[in-house]
Amino acid sequence: MLPLLELLADGEEHTSSELVEALALRFGLTDDERNELLPSGKQERFLNRASWARSYLKRALLIENTGRGRVRIAPRGIEALQARPERVDIKYLKQFPEFALRQNNRQPEDAAVDDADEVVQTPEEMLEAGYQSLRRELARDLLQRVKSVSPRFFERLVVDLLVAMGYGGSRKDAGQAVGQSGDGGIDGIIKEDRLGLDVVYVQAKRWDGTVGRPVVQAFAGSLEGQRARKGVLITTSQFSQDARDYVSRIEKKIVLIDGEQLAQLMIDYGIGVAEVVSYTVKRIDADYFDQD
Repeated sequence: MLPLLELLADGEEHTSSELVEALALRFGLTDDERNELLPSGKQERFLNRASWARSYLKRALLIENTGRGRVRIAPRGIEALQARPERVDIKYLKQFPEFALRQNNRQPEDAAVDDADEVVQTPEEMLEAGYQSLRRELARDLLQRVKSVSPRFFERLVVDLLVAMGYGGSRKDAGQAVGQSGDGGIDGIIKEDRLGLDVVYVQAKRWDGTVGRPVVQAFAGSLEGQRARKGVLITTSQFSQDARDYVSRIEKKIVLIDGEQLAQLMIDYGIGVAEVVSYTVKRIDADYFDQD
């Protein structure tokens, strides 16, 4: 937050976009660092942190709004800089009563700093971190459940997932295709789209050990025997690096889905999971207030 306050030390009015660009230049961020997204993939992490830094400084009355998306340093901010603070963080801002009051009234999930190491996290980052932790735990439990089901149930699970992802046409069509051919090591032939313009060969096995190159190579050979161009190989375990390197070098398009990715896809497409609660994060609609 101190670099942001220092950028405003000239006393001039600055737009939010100007400040973001100046901060990125000051920190020497690369394009990749600037474009890094929060786990949700809906906002850049750097932009999110810059926005919350601006919000915290406004709460402490160190800066003030001068218009939509425009700010400048406030008299209190000038005084703060004259004292030459080593850093401006949550602990520093608590000396100002307006900020302290907001912090004391906040809900536990609004905390934006870890007192142990003073690593700042925005509320969105903390919310995302909690969500990702719950999701990882769910994925582990889900994969264990998948490994314990019967072969027939596993076959149905794969069909449900593929249909939910948009493959296979109808549920009936997909169910008839997957698990029926059984020749050449192929477990199923499924439509790539609802029109059936192309087909994808599917093999799904509940392996326990690491799936190596020989298994993947055999699957590729089965595709060749069927004159197929695309295949999906699903396992409840994991693939060796040699197996992954192999599919990256061959002409055939083979997608490898390991147990972790299988569980994540099931969560994404609602297979074997049920929604418990959902939260909608909202923000101020500036356009609404511009009508005044």
